[in-house]
Amino acid sequence: MPEFVKTGIEGLDSILNGGIVENAAVLVSGNPGTGKSLLGLQYLYNGVDMFDEGGIYLTFEESKDDISQAAQSIGFEKWDDFVEEGRIKIYDKRTLLKSGDFSETLDTILEDLQDTKYDRLVLDPLTMFQLFFEDEKEQRQYLLKFIDILKDSGLTSILTMEQSAVFPETEIGLENFLTDGNIYLIQSPAGSTSNRYVWVAKMRKQAIKNSMFPLEIDDGGLKVYEQAAGFSMVGESPPMFSEGEGGGAGGLE
Repeated sequence: MPEFVKTGIEGLDSILNGGIVENAAVLVSGNPGTGKSLLGLQYLYNGVDMFDEGGIYLTFEESKDDISQAAQSIGFEKWDDFVEEGRIKIYDKRTLLKSGDFSETLDTILEDLQDTKYDRLVLDPLTMFQLFFEDEKEQRQYLLKFIDILKDSGLTSILTMEQSAVFPETEIGLENFLTDGNIYLIQSPAGSTSNRYVWVAKMRKQAIKNSMFPLEIDDGGLKVYEQAAGFSMVGESPPMFSEGEGGGAGGLE
C-alpha cells in the first residue's frame, strides 16, 4: 500500500482517497484566477501547520513580498513566521532567473531539494521549461530530469500550469503525460459571478473520485465540497466526465 501525503485542504484529501501518493509529482492546471497558486501556498502552509512537514516554494513570476501578501490575504497568518524559521524555503523570480541557465539554477536549489527537513515542494508555474528551453524535446528531457530529482530527494510535489482552454480535455500538453497526477481547477461564468470546480483527472497508484466537485476560495484557502458533485454552467453543456472511481480518466494516461 502506498503512503499518502495529505494536502490538508478540506474535501480534497477525501476525493483523493487519502491525499497525494508520497514522492509523486502532481500537475495542477487551470485558467488565470482559478486558484492554482493559492492551492500551492495552502499545500505548503498546511504541511508545516498541520503535519510538521517543511516545504520549498519555487516561483518564476512573483517576489517573496508578493507571496507573503498573497498568503496573508487568504488567512495564512503564520506564513512569514514559517519562512523566517526556515520551515518554508522560498526561491523567487529574482533568484531563479538570475543566471538564465537551467543547470546553474538547478545547482542553486539542489542542496535544499536534498535536505531531509523538506518533504513538500511547489513549482509555480512550469513556465521555467519554456523560458530555458524552446525545443520541446529539451523541455521533455529536463522536465523528466527535474521530476526524477524531486522523487529521489523524497519530495511530494505540486507543479502548476496555466492553460487557455476552459475545458481541460481540449488542451492536453506534454506535462500531463510526464507527471503522476493531473488536477484541474475550472472557473465558469454564472451571471455576475462565477462557479468554481475541481476535477482530479488522473492519479497513478491510487483510486480517485473523478467527478467534478464544487470549489470555494475563502478566508483560510480552498474548500472542496465532496457531497455536491455535479456541474452547472450557464449556456454550456457539462463536459463528459466519468462518474465512477478509478485510477484516472481515459486519454490522459
